[in-house]
Amino acid sequence: MVEAKGGASVAKGSRCNCTALRKATRRVSQLYDTALAPSGLKTAQRAILAQISRSKPASVGELADALVMDSGALAHTLKPLERDHLVAVTIDPKDRRNRLINLTRQGRTKLAETDALWAKAQRSFETAFGRLESGALREALQLLVSDRFTSAFKKTLST
Repeated sequence: MVEAKGGASVAKGSRCNCTALRKATRRVSQLYDTALAPSGLKTAQRAILAQISRSKPASVGELADALVMDSGALAHTLKPLERDHLVAVTIDPKDRRNRLINLTRQGRTKLAETDALWAKAQRSFETAFGRLESGALREALQLLVSDRFTSAFKKTLST
């Protein structure tokens, strides 16, 4: 048994890899959300701003692919960012059916404001989990989101 939030005891994790990853993702997201709270952004929102900053401008589909998100979920998460003028959604002049997502000046400023909070969360994670372990975890997670892993997983499902 392990102690959960609030002191309740819960059985050790299931053998399901998906469940374990989802639980870990929710917990780490909660911790990072707490660290980012002074900025008014959630972890997912900051990740979107950071990705746009690295790949500007991007269509919703391209951005969703880069973030390994469903386009509908991304569109939902973009709405408050657009409302708060952190991103601008414009029509793609090359293909009017597409919308391009750009980081606004306010978005770049907000992203910069979160850098110190994010860095502190990163340091806290690495202190709690271990620096080497954190690096190994990121490598393992990069494999999990790769096309190579997806192909291997799907191939074993069909056998």
